[in-house]
Amino acid sequence: MLISIASGKGGTGKTTVSASLTTVWDGPVTAVDLDVEEPNLHLFLNPWIASEDKVYLNVPEVDESLCTLCRECSSLCQFKAINVMGSAILTFPEMCHGCGGCMAICPEKAISWGRRELGTLSTGKSGFNDFLMGRLRVGEAMSPPLMRAVKERLVKNLDHRGGDAIIDAPPGVSCPAVCAVMDTDFILLVTEPTPFGLHDFKLALEAFVPFNKPVAAVINRSGLGDAGVERFCSEQGIPVLAHIPFDRDIAGAYSRGKVIAELSPELRSVFVQLARSIKEMGAGGRDA
Repeated sequence: MLISIASGKGGTGKTTVSASLTTVWDGPVTAVDLDVEEPNLHLFLNPWIASEDKVYLNVPEVDESLCTLCRECSSLCQFKAINVMGSAILTFPEMCHGCGGCMAICPEKAISWGRRELGTLSTGKSGFNDFLMGRLRVGEAMSPPLMRAVKERLVKNLDHRGGDAIIDAPPGVSCPAVCAVMDTDFILLVTEPTPFGLHDFKLALEAFVPFNKPVAAVINRSGLGDAGVERFCSEQGIPVLAHIPFDRDIAGAYSRGKVIAELSPELRSVFVQLARSIKEMGAGGRDA
C-alpha cells in the first residue's frame, strides 16, 4: 500500500507524522521524501545514504544545418521553450517540459535530445526500512519530473522487496502535491484546528477527492484553536484518525529532529493506532 501524507499548506506537521508512522509501521516499509523542493524527512530518520544519482530531463537540441526555420516546433510548444527569432532558432531548456513534441513534429529531423540536470535521487536505509529522497537542483523550477523518477525507483524497489511505502508529499495543492498523491492508495491529510487550517484543508479535499482514494485526517496541535475542522470532517464524512496534542515538549523535540512517536508510550500508541486505522481503511490498496 502506498500512503501519501499531505497537507493544504506547509508547517502543519506532515513530516512529523511521516517520520513517526515509519518508525511504528508493522512490517517492511519504504520512507519516501517527495517534497523535493525542501526535503527534510532525512533530518528525522537519519538514513544511511547508499547512493546518490543525478536525474536529468530530456530537452531539445537543434542541428542548425538541417533547420529550415519552418516554425512547426515553436508553434507547437505552449511553453515557448523553442522559438524562431529572425534568422535564428533558440531553445530555452529551463522552460522545457520534456514532452518531445518538437522533435516529433520537425519535418527536417533537425531536433534531437539533449538533457539538463534536475536534481538527485538518494537511496538508503533508515534502520531496517528503505529510504528514498529527491532533492531538486538549486534554481530548478520543475519538480514533477524528478518526483516521477523517485516514484519509478519506488515501484521497482517494492516490486523487488515488497512492503508498503509512506510518502511525505509536498505541501499545498499545486502540481507537485497532486503529482505526489495521484497514484497512491491512501491519502492522509494533516491539518491543524484553526481557521487557516480549515481553509487549507478544504482546498486539499477539493484537489484530492477527485482521485477517489480513501482519505482521512490527522489533527496536529490538537487543543489549539477551535472545533471547526472536527465539525467539517464530521459533515463531510472524513474520519479523523488521530489527534496530536499541542504540547511544548513535542515542539521542542521536533526542533531537535526527534521522532515524536519515540517521546513517550502515549504518543507511540497514538501512531500505532493510526497505522492500524490506515491499514483497515486502505484494505483495497497495493497488497490487497
